[in-house]
Amino acid sequence: MSPRLPAAATAALSLALAAPAQEKPLAFTGAQIIPIAGETIADGVLVVHRGRIVAVGRPGSVALPAGAETRDVRGKVILPGLVDSHSHIGGAQGADGSAPIQPDVRVLDAIDVRHPSIQKAQAGGITTANVMPGSGHLISGQTLYLKLRDGRTIDDLLIKLADGTSAGGLKMANGTNSIRSPGGPFPGSRAKSAALVREQYVKAQEYKARLARAGGDPEKVPARDLALEMLVEVLDGKRIVQHHTHRHDDILTVLRLQKEFGFKVVLHHVSEAAKVAAEIAAAGVPSSVIIVDSPGGKLEARDLTFENCAALERAGAAVGLHTDDSVTDSRHFLRMAALAVRAGMTRPGALQAVTLANAKMLGLESRVGSLEAGKDADFVVLSGDPLSVYTQVEQTWIEGVKVFDVADPKDRLYAFGGAGAGDPRRVSLCCFGSAWDIIAAANGGDQ
Repeated sequence: MSPRLPAAATAALSLALAAPAQEKPLAFTGAQIIPIAGETIADGVLVVHRGRIVAVGRPGSVALPAGAETRDVRGKVILPGLVDSHSHIGGAQGADGSAPIQPDVRVLDAIDVRHPSIQKAQAGGITTANVMPGSGHLISGQTLYLKLRDGRTIDDLLIKLADGTSAGGLKMANGTNSIRSPGGPFPGSRAKSAALVREQYVKAQEYKARLARAGGDPEKVPARDLALEMLVEVLDGKRIVQHHTHRHDDILTVLRLQKEFGFKVVLHHVSEAAKVAAEIAAAGVPSSVIIVDSPGGKLEARDLTFENCAALERAGAAVGLHTDDSVTDSRHFLRMAALAVRAGMTRPGALQAVTLANAKMLGLESRVGSLEAGKDADFVVLSGDPLSVYTQVEQTWIEGVKVFDVADPKDRLYAFGGAGAGDPRRVSLCCFGSAWDIIAAANGGDQ
């Protein structure tokens, strides 16, 4: 069973401060359309209006709305907007070094929507992303599901739920990243890591029980605890756990915790998934796989194999792919699908792994991940086959609004420029912030 938001909440997902979608219907004609949900259409028509897909099909089966503007895209390929289930674009930050478990921390409060990594993701055809805090903690905070609209503030990119909250999950991790020297607040071993997580979820169960016993009586309701409130949301199935895990034994630890506490979980990275593919499939837990992870620089990933996706697919487990940007550049997302196919994954499975499979892992499949009438008009226009190294993303559309066009010189910079492309403010130094930030810190805050 794939984890997802409650049906009512999923159905009620609404746009948040989106850019105004086109008033005139647009009809894209002549392209090969790969809808994901259905057979490939060699000479297809895609009609979009006011942010939604109106129709998709063959020319004889699709009636163009009155006044529709036609775009001839013969020779191109149209694919659903890509969904990245694990990203750190926008300079996202999460928990600090004060404690290993910080579920109250929100990545919402630490994303720069004007960071060039967002434009680069658009250039890679990514339209929806699960933006996460890091993996140096057992629980490092709340993730955020974003539409990569052109926005001025973070509010412009949010996906809102019926209750007004922002769609997102909870980031958890095990393995070496959160292990420190014994004696401090962080665990010194894998066993202690699991014990600390188990202890925290037991506290959340007790907090939930106290809330239930209070029955809304303000005299009996326990004092607010933001950390436990978030874990109660997880226990109630309102939040999906997005769990970093690499080694086969760490993967099984996650499955044990999931079974014990009943939360919905997606396994992320799973470098040794092929060793326990049967167990993952039996648990009904989906995996979000990274193809290239810290090559030569991470002991946990030394047994990573490109065959993980194929092994999981053969076992009957749900499989998606992710970039973990900046570990893998967002502009290479389709290349990851091609590598999965080269290692034995089916072509349909690989294309689903960057679209609909990931949408399901975020509980957003009613909105994104496939080209179907009524869904968001999120799609990518490609120069050729999605899995060819020669293919370019030519245009990226979100809710009927074009957010990337390779013919635009400014957009082209984000498609082909280096690490600092498009950002006049700073020089990128990967995980350590900008050069200016480092210089400022060394000078007591003065740049």
